[in-house]
Amino acid sequence: MSVNGKAEVKRLFIGAGCNRIVNNVSWGACGLVSFGAQHAVAIFSPKSAQILTTLPGHKATVNCTHWLPSTKFAFKAKHLQQHYLLSGDADGVIILWELSLADNKWRHVLQLPRSHKKGITCINGFMVSPSDAIFATSSSDGTVCIWDAVFPFSSSGGDCKLSCLETLIVGSRPMVTLSLAQLPGNTGHIVLAMGGLDNKIYLYCGERTGKFVHACELKGHTDWIRSLDFSLPVSSGEADSVLLVSSSQDKGIRIWKLTLRGSLANTEGTYRRSEISLASYIEGPVFVAGSFSYQISLESLLIGHEDWVYSVQWQPPSMAAEEGFGFYQPQSVLSASMDKTMMIWQPERKTGIWMNVVTVGELSHCALGFYGGHWSSDADSILAHGYGGSFHMWRNVGCSTDNWQPQKVPSGHFAAVADIAWARHGEYMLSVSHDQTTRIFAPWHNQEPHSDGGFWNEIARPQVHGHDINCAAIIQGKGNHCFVSGAEEKVARVFEAPLSFLKTLHHAISEQSSFPEDLQADVQVLGANMSALGLSQKPIYVNATHEISDNVGNDGLDTLESVPDAVPVVLTEPPIEDQLAWHTLWPESHKLYGHGNELFSVCCDHEGKLVASSCKAQSATVAEIWLWQVGSWKAVGSLQSHSLTVTQMEFSHDDSLLLTVSRDRQFSIFTINRTGTGEIDYKLLATQEAHKRIIWACSWNPFGHEFATGSRDKTVKIWAVEKASSVKQLLTLPPFNSSVTALSWVGLDRQRNHGLLAVGMESGLLELWSLHVGRTDGSTPVPAVTAALTVRLDPYMCHVSSVNRLAWKNRDNTENCTSLQLASCGADHFVRLYEVIVD
Repeated sequence: MSVNGKAEVKRLFIGAGCNRIVNNVSWGACGLVSFGAQHAVAIFSPKSAQILTTLPGHKATVNCTHWLPSTKFAFKAKHLQQHYLLSGDADGVIILWELSLADNKWRHVLQLPRSHKKGITCINGFMVSPSDAIFATSSSDGTVCIWDAVFPFSSSGGDCKLSCLETLIVGSRPMVTLSLAQLPGNTGHIVLAMGGLDNKIYLYCGERTGKFVHACELKGHTDWIRSLDFSLPVSSGEADSVLLVSSSQDKGIRIWKLTLRGSLANTEGTYRRSEISLASYIEGPVFVAGSFSYQISLESLLIGHEDWVYSVQWQPPSMAAEEGFGFYQPQSVLSASMDKTMMIWQPERKTGIWMNVVTVGELSHCALGFYGGHWSSDADSILAHGYGGSFHMWRNVGCSTDNWQPQKVPSGHFAAVADIAWARHGEYMLSVSHDQTTRIFAPWHNQEPHSDGGFWNEIARPQVHGHDINCAAIIQGKGNHCFVSGAEEKVARVFEAPLSFLKTLHHAISEQSSFPEDLQADVQVLGANMSALGLSQKPIYVNATHEISDNVGNDGLDTLESVPDAVPVVLTEPPIEDQLAWHTLWPESHKLYGHGNELFSVCCDHEGKLVASSCKAQSATVAEIWLWQVGSWKAVGSLQSHSLTVTQMEFSHDDSLLLTVSRDRQFSIFTINRTGTGEIDYKLLATQEAHKRIIWACSWNPFGHEFATGSRDKTVKIWAVEKASSVKQLLTLPPFNSSVTALSWVGLDRQRNHGLLAVGMESGLLELWSLHVGRTDGSTPVPAVTAALTVRLDPYMCHVSSVNRLAWKNRDNTENCTSLQLASCGADHFVRLYEVIVD
């Protein structure tokens, strides 16, 4: 690759959890699922269980998303080439997106006029025709807006015409759920149901062009209304009724029936009254819409959940056997609750009484309840999203009887991801987050035989902690896999891989022959248990497995004091959330005491013999860097130079120098020498104020003693360590548009001392710069550096908040390789992996 050569960047993997907010997820008629992850809208495919892309544009947390058309109208969407998505955030901003199915390209269509002053709580709507939609939005500012959107017919773009039909002021108790439907009887009227922070359901009626007026209130629930959903017209001879299902924090679900009574002109019994049955035993109010009147009755009360019911949804209509016959609205409701279960409810054939026919759920400690449940368009899959930012999906694989089995879904962190590191041979990457978990992602090679390298999945969750985790380093030496992590506590913790993980990793990388079989014989720990009230993860030994299985669930109590034992097993396929959260822990082998404040950064040398750690500091004595010897885990050094928090550290690739950067705007370089007796000799070589603001990042040139520093002052500087124990500045890259928060330098060509520098910014954007370091001779002791921008990544491929860490996959520096892998993590909850192909 020449200095000015180009690079192609491909998206390999995106990992993220779901924002823990009701109404955040929507399943579209196109088969894709949308959800909010911090400020981004993420799109995933349930078929491949992979996040396909992210949509940048919001500046606040994404609260809700809604597809037009959703799965409810999939039977009408067979020939649609454009699908639309609405997303609303915590600032009241709503954005309309367009997906073109022909080329799978996304387009930011428009941002809706600012009509809400506070966060959006719900978006609901439907397609009136292939080019026309009506939808409603609610906000915590106490307003509900009803919108009409006319989309361009052609796929060549064009303007979308948007108009606000009505703004309803609902008062001091905001609405949190909405549902729109066309009233039965082809009257052209639309009904809007809304519910919120009281126990009533409010119905408003209007026409496509006219005002929406308050029709009536439905009383019955005894706590806040959490979810509402209208069915499509129910066929009972004539399409003369629709059903409304509601759920509440009173743990109950109610089904209401809206029946067309007839025209006001001939109310003298001209309409057919339905038979009186046990199911419709309470008649409710009558309301008028235009020249028609409607009777509301309570159809059924569904009791079965043991906690708040956050979501109810009608099963999408199935296509009738004959084309053009229409559709059939199934009598089937899906509910999701904080009691960790989802249920499917259907009426009995003989009595018509609604019963719970299917119950699925995560019955472990890990799932703290479900925020929403969704049907696929063909109703053979159901999806839940939970309190832990996780997805859970079940598919009905039964032929004659129902058999709902868990399915693989995307997973990831649900809070800022603070650090990321590669395994020594690049088999996996490890990330740590403020969601108090450590996660391992790896490609599963035998998962998809036709995929190059296999899909990436989360394969283990080695640490589930009680504190936000700030940093981690994987030990690069020989022997068992091992990592050190630092959290919002004064102790660094050391974890070693158990036998169950080693065998699982062997399955995942089965196509690679580099796996050390002899390693398994030395590991006597099968897995780890989380203690109920402590922070340590206790080992489960191989020869004690029979005792564990005897003790599981003896007393049947599910209390904080009696956490069930983990059952570590060898995974032969990518694990689901229930397995990840509880059965893939690593045992903690050591605690490293010494720091006076919470850990902030940690790094390991390339031989795997030394670990350096730093903590948050506001004085020189607390800002010291501790050195730990791998194996014995004894403190072998304390380095003092900085006066504030050391933000990042990195050993040079020959391990002779340690580079540190700090909030005090200085970098320091220490020489590290190992004596013949195994002792560590260290000395401060140089320290210098390098930037005008905090230095967030640093990275060494793999082929020499040149390094880069990046700062809040929006600059990246290149430096060289001279033999005469001094440091000279070689180059300052052109100013960036945002603070530089992450750097990583990878070597491409050792002969020409040529590499790529990845730059991550506070804005979330990424750039790759080509760096060529000239050789020095006697006349020019300072090498010359030439730099050129190689590629500026598309914002759709980048983070939407600050990039916290960048890491190139480890590779042999003697290779001249054209395909590289770059991992990144950010404050937007995302872990991303790119393939960089250089010419």
